[in-house]
Amino acid sequence: MRPLPTLLALVAAAAFGGLAAVAIQNGLQHPAQAGALPAAPAAAAPAPVSSSEVPTGVAGTAALPVAVEGQPVPSLAPMLQRVTPAVVSVQTTQRVRVSPFGNDPFFRRMFPELSQERIAQSLGSGVIVDARNGYVLTNHHVIEGADEVTVTLADGRTLEAEFMGSDAETDVALMRVPAENLTEVPLADSGTLNVGDFVVAVGNPFGVGQTVTSGIVSAVGRSNIPGVGFQNFIQTDASINPGNSGGALVNLRGELVGINTASFNPRGSQAGNIGLGFAIPSNLAGSVMRQLVTTGEVRRGTLGVDTQTVDARIADGLGLAAPRGAVVTRVHPGSAAAEAGIRTGDVIVAANGQRVDNSETLRNIQGLQAIDTPIALELLRDGEPLQVSARLREIPRDGANYDPRLAGATLADLPEALRRQSERVSGVLVEAVDPGSRAAGNGLRAGDVILATTGGQFHDLAGFRAALANAPGDLVLLVQRGRGRYQVPLR
Repeated sequence: MRPLPTLLALVAAAAFGGLAAVAIQNGLQHPAQAGALPAAPAAAAPAPVSSSEVPTGVAGTAALPVAVEGQPVPSLAPMLQRVTPAVVSVQTTQRVRVSPFGNDPFFRRMFPELSQERIAQSLGSGVIVDARNGYVLTNHHVIEGADEVTVTLADGRTLEAEFMGSDAETDVALMRVPAENLTEVPLADSGTLNVGDFVVAVGNPFGVGQTVTSGIVSAVGRSNIPGVGFQNFIQTDASINPGNSGGALVNLRGELVGINTASFNPRGSQAGNIGLGFAIPSNLAGSVMRQLVTTGEVRRGTLGVDTQTVDARIADGLGLAAPRGAVVTRVHPGSAAAEAGIRTGDVIVAANGQRVDNSETLRNIQGLQAIDTPIALELLRDGEPLQVSARLREIPRDGANYDPRLAGATLADLPEALRRQSERVSGVLVEAVDPGSRAAGNGLRAGDVILATTGGQFHDLAGFRAALANAPGDLVLLVQRGRGRYQVPLR
């Protein structure tokens, strides 16, 4: 085929396609009435257009309308003008010593002069939630291990932030900045969020500057996210990228519904956003903040029960219609569960209206509540439904409350993130040991994990107390320290 006729044919086809597209578009915008053919006047006068519907601009150039059929085009700009001044950039600095021998303790001690101090810096975001007191909410992982934290406001001011406390289990941290003329974002009731509600994420991704993305609520009450502690996430398809952590998730009224925390992508951040972003609900973040302001720490309550996930075998043995729930295997004496009348063999299927499918879900629900929080439980007892109310109680953390030989040790439940990462680790964490105390003399160190005693195994502090109640006089602890396991006799 000759090139010139071919080129002419292609040009003609393109022109015909363009005319056809215009005709189709006009037909869609002005559909003909049924039973009538559209008239085609030779020179129809253009319809008058309101000056409010077409913005002023250079004659002959296309411009986007500010109104359509008399209605203003929706825009998030007015709301964001109120919100963005309250979203800040968080910069952290950490001094670390780097040795050419890596983490080898022997050579690091032999050649300390070869170690060099380096400055590690990272970026994140934060939200001003109390302008009068200068309170800024962010993520725990944004400021974890930092020696210095500075906050840059939307107006360009850079301020040194005062650390007020954090909770690694919920990934919430609170800072305070000494400044005037701050803008805050009011906290909304995140409990009223529904799937499909529009939300907007504001943060500082990759350090490029303040950025806004939008989407909808994809799910609420999300859990089982790898590597995170107690979970009750809002899931959204608004883009959340590295650096967005600690930023604001707001509703269309400009109220804070969540603290942006993480995005999930099995292929890593280089693969781009895939619409799986997670935020901490504002109700949870607000509860943690109030505890940090009041006491500087977060204290959690517990029911005081040991449970096991109901599988098909257990469901068949208990005569249940489906393998779902957490069956109570032990009720600790003097616990909230004991006072509420919960018995061994009861199956917990819901707590505070939230479905309980397994033991992990029940533990997660308890861990998200403060001390003395009322909790409504739905049970199955002998196959019959039963409703029970209880109030969560705090488990003592001073070792002397468990055994005099543990005096001077501060104990804690094992961090939930560690439990999720390794199902084989279960026990009690030794959080601190006072120098010269009886616990220190018995060989306990901060960071030890007590896995078992001569009184038996356990999963948490409540179980630890029960195990010690049945322990013989000669008490021996099985302790994990680093990668090794040791027996520690208590004297």
